[in-house]
Amino acid sequence: MRATTAIVDDQGKLNNFAIEPRVYIDEQGDRTGFTPFAELLNGRLAMIGFVSLIALEVLTGHGIVGLLTSL
Repeated sequence: MRATTAIVDDQGKLNNFAIEPRVYIDEQGDRTGFTPFAELLNGRLAMIGFVSLIALEVLTGHGIVGLLTSL
């Protein structure tokens, strides 16, 4: 049995894209997607990267771009 995905509006025009697909949540586990665990991990990794860039600039006197151009 095929579900119809088209409707006819009040002006008699056929609209093939009027019915949107059902939204569902795919249960893949607690560590994928926009979960609190993933957001905390992303924030912590961003803080480590930011502090590492500040330490690089303090130790070498150049930022990341200056360090890469001097190679």
